[in-house]
Amino acid sequence: MIGLETNRLIFRQWNHSDYPIFAKFYSVEENALYVGGVKSPEESWRLLATYMGHYELNGFSYLAIEEKASGNLIGTVGLWKSHPWPEPELGYWLLPDSQGKGFGVEAGTAVKEFALNELKFDSLVSYIDPANESSKKLALRLGAKFETTIELLDFGKHEIFRYK
Repeated sequence: MIGLETNRLIFRQWNHSDYPIFAKFYSVEENALYVGGVKSPEESWRLLATYMGHYELNGFSYLAIEEKASGNLIGTVGLWKSHPWPEPELGYWLLPDSQGKGFGVEAGTAVKEFALNELKFDSLVSYIDPANESSKKLALRLGAKFETTIELLDFGKHEIFRYK
């Protein structure tokens, strides 16, 4: 996945210079509400390291998304499948200034196609908090269909949107 590109985006591993932006994103309740909640600087550091470690263990993870034109970090789109996680997940968040520009669809499409065509995943879903309307809209734009609602480990109720 590292090195995956679209017309406007580069998917890359996280680096030390991303941490201040990452930590700032997770320090704001409105940003972090549906992606694990507000985190202290230490918790943000550990989460960033977890994303990097997940890649080392699995060959995929939530990667840093960089806009080619500006070289700026705009958020993350990627794949998650930890040991207890029910199915491989397509997940995403974008920095507030990067939302509404089509980056989510562009990045999500590239990652979905990579997961299904290159990694040959048998299944791919997005687990979405029922109140997260913007994430549900993006999943639908990416071709997912609502399937059901489950209790997702200790994260509470989540809706499953399945990609075919």
